[in-house]
Amino acid sequence: MNRVNIYRTAAKEQTAVSNLFIDEYMADANDAQLKIYLFLIRMMDANLPTSVPDIADKFNYTEKDVLRALMYWESRQLLALDFDAAHNLSGIRVLALSSSNETPKPAPRITPVLSFIRPASMNTGLTDRAQQKTPEKTQYSLDELKRFRNNEEAEQLLMVAEQYVGKQLTRSDMETILFFYDKLHFSADLIDYLIQHCVERGKKDFRYIEKVALAWHEQGITSAKDAQSASRKYDKVVYTIMKSLGKNANPAPKELEYINKWTKEYGFLLDVIQEACDKTVMNTDTHRFAYADGILSKWYQAGVQRKADIETADSAFQKQAQTGRRTQKNDTRVIKNSFNSFAQNTYDFDELEQNILSN
Repeated sequence: MNRVNIYRTAAKEQTAVSNLFIDEYMADANDAQLKIYLFLIRMMDANLPTSVPDIADKFNYTEKDVLRALMYWESRQLLALDFDAAHNLSGIRVLALSSSNETPKPAPRITPVLSFIRPASMNTGLTDRAQQKTPEKTQYSLDELKRFRNNEEAEQLLMVAEQYVGKQLTRSDMETILFFYDKLHFSADLIDYLIQHCVERGKKDFRYIEKVALAWHEQGITSAKDAQSASRKYDKVVYTIMKSLGKNANPAPKELEYINKWTKEYGFLLDVIQEACDKTVMNTDTHRFAYADGILSKWYQAGVQRKADIETADSAFQKQAQTGRRTQKNDTRVIKNSFNSFAQNTYDFDELEQNILSN
């Protein structure tokens, strides 16, 4: 395509956005983060006050969404957040942007704040996460938990976590979050998104949150962006399977077990699972997950990997079934003939009864 010229007419009111922001920061941010940052710039230039509820109402976000976006920009060192003694947001400072040519560009992934607690446990090498063993959860001392809480970044994260789960965090909850930092090497952004991800799915128990964290660690997820991408992909698969089986509600835990079995343990592609779902819907109105699991288990045992393999596997099953029916039919004939022979040699009980009565 030909190049186009961009023109601008004079405007009485306008908000200037730094070229550094466009060149180096904008691509990594999501829609909510971009809208909120630009809105803050506009309010700052106009010297107008605002608040988290006002921003939430402006863009139809939740207050948690707004706070999460603010903390994202703070992690990128574009904002500085001030909190009062009650942990309420009291001020937002817009910081000057730094070029990557002048100073190192802030990384999307925050360096774990607990490196001073257990420096030997921090992974600084380039070993592939998939090749590492899943770290074991350890019990942290009160001193370690205290130092964790006293860290400014950790304190903000714990406050947001309490807002997500709607309760004060227990020692066990804080140990779990510390485990994410210290052993799994999750950034603050990733832990924030992890808890939000689980709460939005109705799961506030930290044992469940820990299971999701371990799964992400095994998948090599190291940033909130990676987690969002994986979550969207997984949610799409779940939605497609549920719809294919004629279900509109969120999957029950047992149904999720089936889906994880088909996608992760069996490793089936979505089109193969959909084919099994189509066969299920045509044959039964009840217990569809169990029925589909029966089909997919047979395909797995037959070595099905692609949709093209299904016809070959089904043909083999049909031949096997026909052979079984012929064998069963022959066995039935033998049993029937034996019964007939036996019947011919037995008494006629009706006649015997008449003879007894006549006597």
